[in-house]
Amino acid sequence: MKNLTIRGVPDKVAAALEREKRRRGESLNQTVIDLLSQGLGVGAERSNGLARLAGSWDESEYLEFKQAVAPLESVDDELWQ
Repeated sequence: MKNLTIRGVPDKVAAALEREKRRRGESLNQTVIDLLSQGLGVGAERSNGLARLAGSWDESEYLEFKQAVAPLESVDDELWQ
């Protein structure tokens, strides 16, 4: 394994890393490795962050959404002439 030293980290980036480290409950080193791996597409699959939402709707929420998007299923013939 390679050891790296990163100099000149902007304060905003350092603060964001610190917040992410606390959120994950990991060391700063592990957090940086995970973020670099994710950003570079190395190791684990890349995620858009939406997986945590999958399957989270109950039946009434699903039906409400289905009803809300129903008008999008029809084609306006005047627009396609």
